[in-house]
Amino acid sequence: MSGNSIGKRFVVTCFGESHGRCVGVVIDGCPAGIGLSEETVQRELDRRRPQSEQISTTRREEDKVQLLSGVFQGRTTGAPIMMLVWNRDVDSSPYEEYRWKPRPGHADYPALIRYEGNNDYRGGGRFSGRLTAAIVMAGAVAKTYLQSKHVEVLAYTVEVAGIRAKTLSNTSEIREKAAGNVMHCPDEEAAKRMEKAVAAARREGDSVGGVVECLALGLSPGVGDPLFDSLDADLAKMLLDIPAVKGVEFGAGFGAARLKGSENNDAYRVQDGRVVTETNNAGGILGGLTNGMPIIMRVAFKPTPSISKRQRTVDLKEMVDTDLEIRGRHDACIVPRAVPVVEAAVAVVLADHLLRLGL
Repeated sequence: MSGNSIGKRFVVTCFGESHGRCVGVVIDGCPAGIGLSEETVQRELDRRRPQSEQISTTRREEDKVQLLSGVFQGRTTGAPIMMLVWNRDVDSSPYEEYRWKPRPGHADYPALIRYEGNNDYRGGGRFSGRLTAAIVMAGAVAKTYLQSKHVEVLAYTVEVAGIRAKTLSNTSEIREKAAGNVMHCPDEEAAKRMEKAVAAARREGDSVGGVVECLALGLSPGVGDPLFDSLDADLAKMLLDIPAVKGVEFGAGFGAARLKGSENNDAYRVQDGRVVTETNNAGGILGGLTNGMPIIMRVAFKPTPSISKRQRTVDLKEMVDTDLEIRGRHDACIVPRAVPVVEAAVAVVLADHLLRLGL
């Protein structure tokens, strides 16, 4: 199976399956001398863990990271960094049925065809959201490196089940309020309504999706490698590699298609001796390069495909139509747990691009 690595200078390779022995990551290219500990990585992994049984899976993995190489006396050595978490709370019993009755919305059927039946189908195998633990571990290293360059990545929930959070512009307020609720949403009133909507969907045996917004702050102008390694293109690729992501937009995004050029263009001005724009419809990127403004991204997540409602599928052994009721432990909404994953994915790409510049 190819496609397991990403990056040119900060190269991330993930390994493991949902119900295999472990999920892990190897990072090659991290500079020597960066302060890093298991505690640093663990803090990020803990943010990804289920926060509420009303909205999240009842699978309770400890996700205690083991940092196996690349760090000595609390600092990176320049050698490959290897980390993993063990899969402890595994129940593979329902998945024998799903091997031949593919679950709607999952990768079961195309994976079976692509790998000629040799793929690990338990829990979705390599296609499970469980693999985002590897992204988070890599992101913890990338974020530590970015901190040394005074670059911050901040993600939060802006929409769930059609409920939209109000727009806040103060990053300190966003950071503080998003950390104060299980939805990771900076609008406290909207967060309460989101949580109720997710709980209602769970009671109905259903699920809901939503949108995560992410800011990247502190980047100087000129970061990126156009034409085919444009920063926004690389960010979009990495974000779309997160399971369940179905859309990515920057700045005004699809809304820009409904604007006139005079409305969409971001006018320049000088503020405190630096060039800034009056608006940020470009989302901080022009021509594949940063323009010095905050990068603004929004990432759309589909509803969790594992629902307990009866669904139509096929029996691949008999080649007949049939029905399926999915059993197991699943999130009614993955959006809150995806917030640290989005941060990690963005951090990995930014670290790679800064290292390409020799920074």
